[in-house]
Amino acid sequence: MRKILFIAWKGPVGTLMMEEFKNADFEVQRGPSFEYQTDIVIDEKVANDLVSAIMADVYEFVFTMNYFPVVAMACKACKVKYVSWVYDTAYVPLFSKTIDFDTNYIFLYDQDNYNYFLSKGIETVHYLPLAAPVSYYDTFVPTAEQAERFGCDISFVGNLYRGADKLFEKFGQLDEYTKGYLDALVLAQRGVYGCNFLESALNEGVVNKMRQLIPLTQSADSNVTDKWMYANFYLARRVTAMERSQIARQLSEQYAFKLFTDDDTAWCPSIRNMGGADYFTEAPLVFRESKINLNITLRSIINGIPLRAFDILGCGGFLLTNFQREFLDFFEPFEDFVYYENQEDLFAKIDYYLEHEDKRVQIARNGYEKIKQNHTYEHRRNKILEVIG
Repeated sequence: MRKILFIAWKGPVGTLMMEEFKNADFEVQRGPSFEYQTDIVIDEKVANDLVSAIMADVYEFVFTMNYFPVVAMACKACKVKYVSWVYDTAYVPLFSKTIDFDTNYIFLYDQDNYNYFLSKGIETVHYLPLAAPVSYYDTFVPTAEQAERFGCDISFVGNLYRGADKLFEKFGQLDEYTKGYLDALVLAQRGVYGCNFLESALNEGVVNKMRQLIPLTQSADSNVTDKWMYANFYLARRVTAMERSQIARQLSEQYAFKLFTDDDTAWCPSIRNMGGADYFTEAPLVFRESKINLNITLRSIINGIPLRAFDILGCGGFLLTNFQREFLDFFEPFEDFVYYENQEDLFAKIDYYLEHEDKRVQIARNGYEKIKQNHTYEHRRNKILEVIG
């Protein structure tokens, strides 16, 4: 039997993929775990532990969710294929100098991100959208109590990124021109979907002033620029925080809206905060029992389809999302899902689909069938195996 060494990391997707590899008659063994800092900084002890684990048996490949330079180094040393599927966004380790190792097979879910690395001559990257575990979701039958707790007209499951506002507040110490420039840039980006211009709009003068307030320390292994970091970890999250917070506030004042988040929402008492929803046991019930499920994409995801959207559709939920171009590659708008173009359009479509249940239910059903036919973890497993040969 062929063997895989699986190095577990945070998040649920790895577990789902391992089950699919087992279903394809792979024996899956778990490798040594390591701390978060190691995804950026090469740790010699962790590297040696990984080499020992890889050399202890004969493996078809080593697999991780997200890409880790230390694993890439160990696999290269052992001449074993390293397969990684990146599901986080604005993922700094992709800028590691190890990314072009010939033993790497790196799968990226955002096509813009994939094209960026391909344009840099990196041939170890491959495009692979995310997926949903439909057969698992099909087992959910909510009780009356669960239907009461998780059911609502409109729901959103996710982080509000309010912490980004606190980080952004540090830039309030900038001179009036630079502060005004950043505020205007954030507001301009907020009104545009499908194009992220935050990084390109930061000139070196502005970046230098940002460095003075919040200096960045990069690993010697990394080629990431300060401009990229400020754009994706400060500005993009600031845009997301403003957008999600304002939408949540307005929804809570006008509709039967439930927010499922671990974030503190004391700043808006009208928001009905239900607390975080566990990915495996609670989020599927939210998606199934909500009349309308919102997806408000983190702005550092340029045009890719977030995992939340796949999960909503895979649960048979009705998806109302901001525009992301890659939806159009796989789904028919207003047949499989619905997108909004701006905040005014969002509320108009909420009103329309709350009033037209028959259309809402049919669209949800169509989206579910598309996921079941083309976008499960079995489909993604098969694609990975096809690519690595």
